[in-house]
Amino acid sequence: MTPVPRRVTLRPMTEQDLPMLHDWLNRPHIVQWWGGEAARPSWDDVQAQYRPSVMAAEGVTPYIAMLGDEPIGYAQSYVAVGSGGGWWEDETDPGVRGIDQSLADASRLGQGLGTLLVRALVARLFEDPAVTRIQTDPAPDNLRAIRCYEKAGFAALRTIDTPDGPALYMVQTREAFVEHARRVA
Repeated sequence: MTPVPRRVTLRPMTEQDLPMLHDWLNRPHIVQWWGGEAARPSWDDVQAQYRPSVMAAEGVTPYIAMLGDEPIGYAQSYVAVGSGGGWWEDETDPGVRGIDQSLADASRLGQGLGTLLVRALVARLFEDPAVTRIQTDPAPDNLRAIRCYEKAGFAALRTIDTPDGPALYMVQTREAFVEHARRVA
C-alpha cells in the first residue's frame, strides 16, 4: 500500500479547472460558508468570476491545492488594498494579502489537510518580500476554519463587519510566520 502524501502543494489554476471548480463550489459544505444557497454559482457565474484572466485583473491569484497528484481544494490570495466591493476600505498597506480556501471533499475535513493547505499558501505568499501580513475572515461560527487558521499560525484580533456579514479578523505577520515555522519544524 502506497502511503498518502502529507504535503499539500499549490499550482496555478487554469481555465481547464473551471468545470471542477464549478462542481466544488456547489458542494453543500462549501456553499454553507461561501455565501449560502443564494450565492450558489451557476456555470456562467464560475466562468465570469473565476476565469484566471478575470481574477488577475482584479488582483486575485487562484490556485488548486494538490495532495500528490490529486486536486483536493481551491485557494486564492489577493491584494487587500483597493480590493473593492466594500472590502478592507481602511487598509493602507500594499503588502497585505487576503486569503480564502476550501477543501473539495467533505470527507477530507478534520484530517489536518486544511491546515496544510493554509500553511502552503502562507509560505508561498511570504516568498514575496513585499508581503507584510496575511489576513483572513472566517465567519465567527465557522469553528473548524478558525481552528485551522490558528493551527497554521494565525491570531484572531477581533470581530469585524464585512460585506458578507460578521467575520473574525485573523492575521499572520511575517515575524509570526517565521516564529511559527521554527516551532513546527
